[in-house]
Amino acid sequence: MEPMDKLPLSVLIPTKNETRNIADCLASVAFAGERVVFDSCSTDDTREIAQAQGARIVQRAFDVFSRHKNWALDNIDFAHDWILIVDADERVPPELAEEIARVVADAGAADGYYIARQNLFQGKWIRHAGMYPDWQLRLFRRGKARYEDRIVHEHMVVNGRTAFLRNHFVHHDFKGIERYFERHNHYTSLEAVEIHRMLAGRDSGQHVIAGDLAARGPQRRRAIKNFAYRHLPMRAFLVFLYMYVWKLGFLDGRIGFRYCLVRALHEYQVSLKLIELRDPNSPMSARYREYIER
Repeated sequence: MEPMDKLPLSVLIPTKNETRNIADCLASVAFAGERVVFDSCSTDDTREIAQAQGARIVQRAFDVFSRHKNWALDNIDFAHDWILIVDADERVPPELAEEIARVVADAGAADGYYIARQNLFQGKWIRHAGMYPDWQLRLFRRGKARYEDRIVHEHMVVNGRTAFLRNHFVHHDFKGIERYFERHNHYTSLEAVEIHRMLAGRDSGQHVIAGDLAARGPQRRRAIKNFAYRHLPMRAFLVFLYMYVWKLGFLDGRIGFRYCLVRALHEYQVSLKLIELRDPNSPMSARYREYIER
């Protein structure tokens, strides 16, 4: 990217103990006029590193993903009308930065933009298995977008016109495979709660994105997921076949096999936790009762 003035853009980076990631993440968005690190009371050096790079720090104790991020959108006094949300384990390459600069300068731009995510697993790009392009709505006009009412794997709902950018950002977590499994054990619990609510008819659809097979990105994935949990047996096995065979995960070689197997295991964990949630006296039901019954 050519030397230029800072873009009239606010970047929001949610963090929790991101010492290994935050410096490189902030460096990748140095073109932005404002960088806000939204920290969930980190106990490592995340805040000190961010402050040393000139970022603004806002703290809040974490509760639920969507509620936490919507609090930031409602309560942080952003300096600019365009907001870009980037996780600490993501990077914005120069090509994407240039494309964002064109959008911000365009008076006729849409209200929100989906950006493809290039996912790396154990340092390798997962090109197939349905993982690229992994569309995420991350760039939007202030006041035009909010996260859906979901406790995990939440997506943004835009009040206005949306479009898709051509360039991708990079998703590479440097915390290692042990942390990967720890994180996804938590994610599968929250996903099981959401699926349990959907199957019980407690998801009214008023505050979540609608599934749509004809759409691109999150709407299509949501439609497939809702159908699968209502109608398909052996979901973990079918997920592996879908990703490894139908979506050509085998073309990614050994790392493709590993990734598809891990994703199938993820699905199997959700299924086992759903079985436990059917018992209202189970440990999972007790732990997540607030979200199950709301």
